[in-house]
Amino acid sequence: MVGEVRVLLYAAAPAGDPGAVERAYHAVSGRLAGTPGLLGNELLGDARRTGGFVVLSRWRDMASFRAWEEGAGHRGTTSPLRPLQDRGRAETFGIYEVVADYS
Repeated sequence: MVGEVRVLLYAAAPAGDPGAVERAYHAVSGRLAGTPGLLGNELLGDARRTGGFVVLSRWRDMASFRAWEEGAGHRGTTSPLRPLQDRGRAETFGIYEVVADYS
């Protein structure tokens, strides 16, 4: 829907622990349940690169996302995913606003 926000976090599983990203995703998702403005999230596995992942979260609007991001609990809530961010990329996350939609 136009005006919603998508946040993408790029993650990579360590060679010795291929389930690390999935475990961290589930831990963070449990903590985020009930967050105002959060519409849901998904863990996407990279079909071309083993161990590559994207966590995609959907937010009602930019104000909801910014309120959560700037809040006191943001860093602690997402801490299980932080060491798994894909540092081999130019950017480890992206924030996008939906400008058109054909649902």
